[in-house]
Amino acid sequence: METFHGDKKIKAKYLKRLKAHAKADEIIQGTGWKNGKGCAVGCTLENYKHKQYEAELGIPEWLAHLEDKIFEGLQKEDAMKFPVQFLSAVPVGIADDAMYKLRCDLDYQRLSILLKEQTKLHPDDDFGVNKALEEVMRLNQEYVDTEHEDWLSAESAAMSAARSAESSAMSAAWSAARSSAESAAESAARSSAWSAESVRSSAWSAESAESSAWSAARSAARSSAESAAWKGERDRLIKGLKALDK
Repeated sequence: METFHGDKKIKAKYLKRLKAHAKADEIIQGTGWKNGKGCAVGCTLENYKHKQYEAELGIPEWLAHLEDKIFEGLQKEDAMKFPVQFLSAVPVGIADDAMYKLRCDLDYQRLSILLKEQTKLHPDDDFGVNKALEEVMRLNQEYVDTEHEDWLSAESAAMSAARSAESSAMSAAWSAARSSAESAAESAARSSAWSAESVRSSAWSAESAESSAWSAARSAARSSAESAAWKGERDRLIKGLKALDK
């Protein structure tokens, strides 16, 4: 599979459609596709079936999910511009292996942010979360095939760390309100677990992105931090897509 099936005319067709929906103010958040209006995916396909990105545009399903999550996470003004920005940035004729490497690169960058925050809050790594994050980052950095046994080991370690952190957080909650550090530890552990456990899912990057934004929001003023996190996701994705064309 190649993006836009290697045909510039296909890209032009869908960009024209998106721009028409944007001009008519038909791109909206919170709705897949209904009565001629919809989200980024809905207005691109004029239906809401992420899998169709592969058949119609030659774009992996995981990327459709990621676009969808970023679109819904951005503030309205930024969200309305994002579908055209996204599709414009996707080069024509990029093969599956390059798209897989893009996913790994995005995941690595996202997990780096989580690890930095987690290390500040828990430098002693009591639950093994930091170590689990580092291993998942290594697998992404080296573009290890998802069928490799190392992924199974990473999944097991991440899930174990997540359970330990969650257990500790829940125990503390019974005696007092959970501190921000406990909440962050729980979130980071979940992020690590999702990173390993869900790597085979086409929606993995979208779920990881959502977790990253949620974690960032909980460690600061929620609305501003969440907005910044989703903008970061958008910027890294657009930059990564444009780099594929070089």
